[in-house]
Amino acid sequence: MRVVSLVPSLTEAVAETAPGLLVGATDWCSHPADLDAVRIGGTKNPDVPAIAALRPDLVLANEEENREPDLAALRDAGLRVLVTEVRDLPQAFRELHRVLVDGCGLDRPRWLDEAETAWAAVRPGPPRSAVVPVWRRPWMVLGRDTFAGDLLARLGVRNVYADHAERYPRVPAAEAAAHGCDLVVLPDEPYAFSAGDGPEAFPGLPAALVSGRHLTWYGPSLREAPEVLGAALSGAAGRG
Repeated sequence: MRVVSLVPSLTEAVAETAPGLLVGATDWCSHPADLDAVRIGGTKNPDVPAIAALRPDLVLANEEENREPDLAALRDAGLRVLVTEVRDLPQAFRELHRVLVDGCGLDRPRWLDEAETAWAAVRPGPPRSAVVPVWRRPWMVLGRDTFAGDLLARLGVRNVYADHAERYPRVPAAEAAAHGCDLVVLPDEPYAFSAGDGPEAFPGLPAALVSGRHLTWYGPSLREAPEVLGAALSGAAGRG
């Protein structure tokens, strides 16, 4: 079988389960580091003719990461496109099973069972509230119905914008900082927040610098995500 992935999370999931299937992946597909696949552009601007030339049996996409006009163009080229939707952890597990077992015809991988076991064992820490920026210039934060927000909630951290009408609202940093939350959670992707770029905009709030891959990707990284994210959040609590 020949598979093209337009989603970094799904690229890693397929590569770890059956690396020989992947013939194409986006420029943003950074895991595994030694991925041997043709690069076919970005998630928002895939090269449709290049994908068609790879003659894939299946193209993997996501309703949030990929644009419908691109997916329609792939279907018009006669390609089978499997589109995932992931808004919370249980849905992520279901979609991973659908992609790997139903879509790619693979046996259910052990890492998927290990990830479910790891999250089933999670016990939330002390309840805290947080603002979670995902972009700067302009500032954007996690709003309602997000996978990352669901992971944080399972770790005891409530997203203060979880009831916002938008999923990724534009919120000035000063407004977010004045929201009365306990900390700011700053992932290193999609925007690369760091110790020197982000915390200074939220004076007085402890900052948890977290791995964006563990917070926003749904794939093999889910196995260690509870431990990795929990350590980062605990470190911020200690500094507070």
